[in-house]
Amino acid sequence: MTDDELRDEVRNWLAANWNPGIDRAGWAQQVVEAGWAVPSWEPEWYGRGLSDAQSRLVAAEFAAAGAPGCGHDRANLFACTLHDAGTDEQKRRLIPPSIRGESKWCLLYSEPGAGSDLAGLRTRAERDGDVFRVNGHKIWTTQAHESRWCTLYARTDPDAPKHRGISCLILDLHSPGVRIEPIRMASISDETFSEVFLDDVEVPAENLLGPLNGGWNVALSSLQHERQMIWIMNWVEIKRGLDSVQGTHDEDICTELGSLLADAEALRATGYRALGNELAGRPSPEADILKLLGSVTLQRVWELAAEAAGPHSAGDTDLLFERQDALAATIYGGTSEVQRNIIAERLLGLPRG
Repeated sequence: MTDDELRDEVRNWLAANWNPGIDRAGWAQQVVEAGWAVPSWEPEWYGRGLSDAQSRLVAAEFAAAGAPGCGHDRANLFACTLHDAGTDEQKRRLIPPSIRGESKWCLLYSEPGAGSDLAGLRTRAERDGDVFRVNGHKIWTTQAHESRWCTLYARTDPDAPKHRGISCLILDLHSPGVRIEPIRMASISDETFSEVFLDDVEVPAENLLGPLNGGWNVALSSLQHERQMIWIMNWVEIKRGLDSVQGTHDEDICTELGSLLADAEALRATGYRALGNELAGRPSPEADILKLLGSVTLQRVWELAAEAAGPHSAGDTDLLFERQDALAATIYGGTSEVQRNIIAERLLGLPRG
């Protein structure tokens, strides 16, 4: 199937099946049964056997239609990690409820004092017979209080170089010794962050995800899925924000609106160019700028929306939510500072500061 044929098939299927008022549980099941949830997977795992690049093409079409359920959804991030690194038993047990939205997952990654530096983590997991015994403290965990499962990164070899002594474990958050404390938010948000305390928590050894001390590569694979999801997600939110500004006659606002419309189109075109490179098997340096461009543009869009609303913006709780929610875009999935370093070093060849 050519890319154009695939694009037409997805658009026709969405036109026949999707509408914003549809029951979301029923919709999720439809998407899974049609093989669109993660279309790069094998048919036996509810996929269509497409390439990763074609799968992102499908995700972009879902995003353009405003339809959830394909690769830009958080549930699929964890399902993809399981698919890439899990055993057959782990996949059979955990993937189906994950992609159907029946089980929620979170990521135990950041720690106090380490931020998003995975290699700096201090949480320890020591093998004790048939279990790993885990002790540590995680922070800024999204939706931990609503999740049943998580991918937990912990140090299993304290003597190894810091990138090589980390393992990934599948943790049932209902396990004894797990304590979840939501972090009080200073903003309106549909995301709730938590601290997670792990006190002598037993994790079955069979829940090791990937090789022992191979958690760094599991994390890199997971982050790659996340960043591919983020630019599409940001693009959808940017489009929605720009639509809310249409109709203004203020010259300054119109000037900024024009600039942001161009940036939104640049994000979409760059995303598709990166996708085209992947489909053709070419290097894709464009992919490294998608996260930075998308998150910065998203913040500018909602600030412009507030400016266009004028004094009424102060009492508009929906608009306040969007502005505050956009602030997180330059942090999650890799901070803008980290992204600029990557671009400077890998793309521009600049020396380390």
